[in-house]
Amino acid sequence: MKREGKSKRTSDTNLFPLSPSLLPRAAYGFALAMNMITILPFFKVHDFFKGINGYAVMFYPLVGALLGGILYSVYLLLTPYFPAEHVKMILLGLWVVMSGALHLDGFADTVDGLYVPKERARAVMKDPHVGGMGMLFSVLFLLLKASALWFLDAIYLLPVVLMLARYNAVLAIYLFPYIPQEGMGSLAKEEFTYRQLFWATIVVLIFTLLMPKGWLLLIASAVVLWGVKLLAMKRFGGFSGDLYGFLIELSELILLNILLFGVLS
Repeated sequence: MKREGKSKRTSDTNLFPLSPSLLPRAAYGFALAMNMITILPFFKVHDFFKGINGYAVMFYPLVGALLGGILYSVYLLLTPYFPAEHVKMILLGLWVVMSGALHLDGFADTVDGLYVPKERARAVMKDPHVGGMGMLFSVLFLLLKASALWFLDAIYLLPVVLMLARYNAVLAIYLFPYIPQEGMGSLAKEEFTYRQLFWATIVVLIFTLLMPKGWLLLIASAVVLWGVKLLAMKRFGGFSGDLYGFLIELSELILLNILLFGVLS
């Protein structure tokens, strides 16, 4: 399905609707979010029909928290039988696998787009083959992520890290231009409303502000978003699916390193 021209945001006059059709659309949206950003078996939604794409975006932070919860559960399950450092490397592999390497692929494509002339950047990012620079930086990125996990004691905070990283993508979808004018990304940009952003934000605030000094992670996450926004607007003129993946991966890495400083202790 293709949408051309400028996206128009869905009408959003009632912040607390009681429509009987809300639950089915929200449920389909959650299923679509699971299908889009994980490989976990769930009710499959194959059609990006109008009305559920905004709800899918709304659930991205919650899906991130669920992924982080799975990682922490695996850590608790395996650490009685294996060295903790080895289990953390298992977590990294599971982390990549559960997301289908989708965000890592976006990271690699974005890096490739940074190492070519500006006028060729978007074409290079659309190429299904990963370039040399994208592959090199992806390996370096995974090494840095592995190192951060290796030394991280607060594994229980992984749900918050994954949630905030995907909340950054939610904010980018709502606030900043989306370059392609077709596909699921275009539908999500068009249908994602202030009301849905409001509820996604409430979930994020509940998770983070209940932690001591959780607001520090919120600020750090916002700084990452702002930095990537400046890069995206200057280099590409807006965001795309690849840049959302780049944003998520970079957010995760930086938040992990902030936790290494012990700012929440």
